[in-house]
Amino acid sequence: MWPCGGRRQRRLGAVALLLVVLWLLLRRYYPCLLPVVSEPCENAVLLRFNWSELTPLGLWGRSLGLQTENSQFLLEGLPFRIFGGSMHYFRVPRQHWEDRMLKMRACGLNTLTTYVPWNLHEKERGKFDFSKNLDLSWLLQDPEMQLRTTYKGFTEAVDAYFDHLMSVVVPLQYKKGGPIIAVQVENEYGSYAKDPNYMTYVKMALLNRGIVELLMTSDNKNGLSFGLVEGALATVNFQKLEPGLLKYLDTVQKNQPKMVMEYWTGWFDNWGGPHYVFDADEMVNTVASILKTGASINLYMFHGGTNFGFMNGALEADEYKADVTSYDYDAVLTEAGDYTSKFFKLRQLFSMVIGQPLPLPPMIESKASYGAILLHQYISLWDVLPALVQPMKSEVPVNMENLHLNDSIGQPYGYVLYETVIFGGGQLHSRDHVRDRAQVFVNTMYVGELDYNTVELSIPEGQQGFRQLRLLVENRGRVNYGLALNEQRKGLIGDVFLNKTPLRNFKIYSLEMKPTFMKSLQHVSGWSTVPDYFVGPAFFRGRLWIEQQPQDTFLKLQGWEKGVVFVNGQNLGRYWKIGPQETLYLPGPWLRRGGNEIVIFEERTAGRIIQSVDIPYLGRSQYVD
Repeated sequence: MWPCGGRRQRRLGAVALLLVVLWLLLRRYYPCLLPVVSEPCENAVLLRFNWSELTPLGLWGRSLGLQTENSQFLLEGLPFRIFGGSMHYFRVPRQHWEDRMLKMRACGLNTLTTYVPWNLHEKERGKFDFSKNLDLSWLLQDPEMQLRTTYKGFTEAVDAYFDHLMSVVVPLQYKKGGPIIAVQVENEYGSYAKDPNYMTYVKMALLNRGIVELLMTSDNKNGLSFGLVEGALATVNFQKLEPGLLKYLDTVQKNQPKMVMEYWTGWFDNWGGPHYVFDADEMVNTVASILKTGASINLYMFHGGTNFGFMNGALEADEYKADVTSYDYDAVLTEAGDYTSKFFKLRQLFSMVIGQPLPLPPMIESKASYGAILLHQYISLWDVLPALVQPMKSEVPVNMENLHLNDSIGQPYGYVLYETVIFGGGQLHSRDHVRDRAQVFVNTMYVGELDYNTVELSIPEGQQGFRQLRLLVENRGRVNYGLALNEQRKGLIGDVFLNKTPLRNFKIYSLEMKPTFMKSLQHVSGWSTVPDYFVGPAFFRGRLWIEQQPQDTFLKLQGWEKGVVFVNGQNLGRYWKIGPQETLYLPGPWLRRGGNEIVIFEERTAGRIIQSVDIPYLGRSQYVD
């Protein structure tokens, strides 16, 4: 539901996952690609069938699709094993999709899996977009909302979404000539499981709208029995193969093929933590062990990509932790789509299992180092506000989702500035109502920060008279897994107190930083030459000049503290000096020959330059336990 960070993209009753037959997606590149089926590694029995004679017209004659029978998968009545890999189209620039899928096929995989993110396709209630590289924050306007249940307000929204989504998905099903061989009903619902009727509701919502392919569920071991629904194949998720784990599937369903829907090839990172890596040899040995049992497998992730924009998401177990911008995940391909040792080790393994030569891996696209880029102009946030943002007035704080913006559906992401008038100083107390981090200013003087750990600040006494108290609140990412989904409202979610008196009479400025805002920012008056030292919040801009065909590169922001980077209007995501991530991935397709505008919103301490480098740095590595 929420932003894409973390292993778990979103946890709603939308189509959580689509299984797509890879060779059909790539038929125009490999007209004779074969789905390959094998017995376990120790057996050399290969079952394969040739699809090269199937023309697009002929594909409409298929009727059987993916089935389960006697503990194995069948495709068009013949034995089939799923060798899958996850790639999320919304985390990868469209221009790179073909390259990533060719690399997937060259690794020996025959199936691609992807989430379909409701939060990107219906950012505003009733406005559906399936046209781009792709928030459901408007759901949280309802104070009684119960996500992932049969609560009426939620199912009405799901129904409206499915009505539009299925018009896209249904014609692409395998039995209708398309590449989709299976649809996952939900994703790890067993870890949530607040409504015993919910999974049946989602299943029927899919069937009633024309889904005819195999249905599946996906859970870790602890949630497996709670995430089941009759009529859908249960699959399991894990990273380390515990003894008897795959056999445990037999206790919840008899005589069904075993499928590891999410075999975690790495892990994601949080701000302030290490860059997690998972040993390549251990990973490949585990994959080999899974294959020896005869199970099918999906590598999550084969290619992670990037949490562009504000789509990083967060995790909350003992404490709130926001995910970083990179979704490299230490996956089989890097964030920029380059090969890793995992790729070649897996390619060797799958080649042995398949027993035939694999397509040659595509050439690696070189990366560019464009050098130092001077950010020569700046404008303070305080100077931008009167020109570009019309404030909303409210006696009490209003959370981000309930702001009267965007046709009354609220603000999903970005920042919100709350401004009120105070007389004198004292103790400012948030009562834990800041979501997720607030910079506090008196007039334009920085006082400190409020967040989950710091709930109180001293406001200095000033000269006699009234002063402006400003709280610049950042939505750092919504939690996307676990039991706290209904609590993901952002901004100020309740009263803030000065000397035990609740503050009142706010001006509230929305700083979502949408493309229209960034375009208007180009033409606002007040841009000045950057001084030797300046403290934000402010916008900085410069220009990257490229003579040749643009290539992928990475932006290193040494000397900058915390903020967001925009290149030619594209939001690359957040940076933060606490790490671990130190570079932001900048795709070549988002650049152009000639001048490229770079705008940085810096919250505090700004540098003068950024560096374009050809090697990423994701931080100090730590092996996954």
